[in-house]
Amino acid sequence: MTPPPAYDVVIAGGGPAGCAAALALVRAGRRVLLADAGTGPPKVGEALVPVGRLLLADLGVDRAVLDTGHLPCHGNLSAWGSSALHAVDFLRDPYGHGWHLDRPLFDRRLRAAAHTAGAEVAERTVVRRPARQPDGTWQVRLRDRAGPAGRGAERTVRCRWLVDATGRHAALAVQAGARRRTGDRLTALHLLLDPAPDAAADGRTLVESDQHGWWYTALLPTRQRLVAYFTDPDLPLAARGAEGFRARLLATRHISHRTRPHGRAPFRPPRRAPAHTAHLDRVHGDGWTAAGDAAAAFDPLSSQGILTALYTGLSAGEAVDARLRGDPTALPGYAEKVATARAAYEDGHRAVHAQETRWADRPFWARRHHTLNPTTPKGSHPA
Repeated sequence: MTPPPAYDVVIAGGGPAGCAAALALVRAGRRVLLADAGTGPPKVGEALVPVGRLLLADLGVDRAVLDTGHLPCHGNLSAWGSSALHAVDFLRDPYGHGWHLDRPLFDRRLRAAAHTAGAEVAERTVVRRPARQPDGTWQVRLRDRAGPAGRGAERTVRCRWLVDATGRHAALAVQAGARRRTGDRLTALHLLLDPAPDAAADGRTLVESDQHGWWYTALLPTRQRLVAYFTDPDLPLAARGAEGFRARLLATRHISHRTRPHGRAPFRPPRRAPAHTAHLDRVHGDGWTAAGDAAAAFDPLSSQGILTALYTGLSAGEAVDARLRGDPTALPGYAEKVATARAAYEDGHRAVHAQETRWADRPFWARRHHTLNPTTPKGSHPA
């Protein structure tokens, strides 16, 4: 007789979405393995909007995750649609201020909270080649990357359900037959500037548009400053190195002013990261569910990335638990929640870009002023 699965659910991905799903599932009494691959460079410069505290409170981890180690963000500044600087503060926000996150610390605390709640957490562990079994369970290979050259021990486990929280690649969902759809090709070029001697520097975020895209800067908990430029990969700045990036930065009206206290040291070449809008054509299937960026990834201009990850992770965890209890409506209901969130984002995305009309004839803005097709197949982009 085949032994029962060791876990009800294996979650691939130990970021906010995976941790939120794990917390929801263990609270429901499920046996959960949360596998965090720990691949790629550490994420930096991400912010959490004020309402994010409410979701973390729903998960029971708001104080443990947010009370120390992050930098409060009391508002946003933008030069968008004109060269004038517009301010939005959080003084009247019912949820208080936002946060500039120490993202590695944020994720570690979420995983620690999931472990404390009862999930098994496997750090630096990759989920490989899940195989559906005749009895409806999954056989999953786990590789521990802690060994020499990242080739540690492997083990095989069984579970009843998989949650894909692997990020934009949606590795498990795509393997299961889901298709990735992209709406644009937005790329981020980003670097960190040294801490400024002035400890009282403005902690608000700042966004400034230009003819080929838009700039973002924010102070980090380390007092370093993140500077990022968002553009399409076929446009001028995307192909330039450190000197081109520096020249364009110094030509900005507001961003350059914020960078001056951080010194004039030579710039390192900026790093690249995907920042495009994307989603799966379906967020659940036979024994699997996707959450976070795997389900729907948004343009960073929306400031909704971590908020959406927490929301979809929590909702996915609740839906999987309900499905395992026999509720046939749980996963379609979850898919509807994701679709509603995506539709609201797309409406806001179009409205915000429509406000910038100074460079309507430039490719970056012309592409976004046309109605974007959110179901453009991967590898294509708007004309």
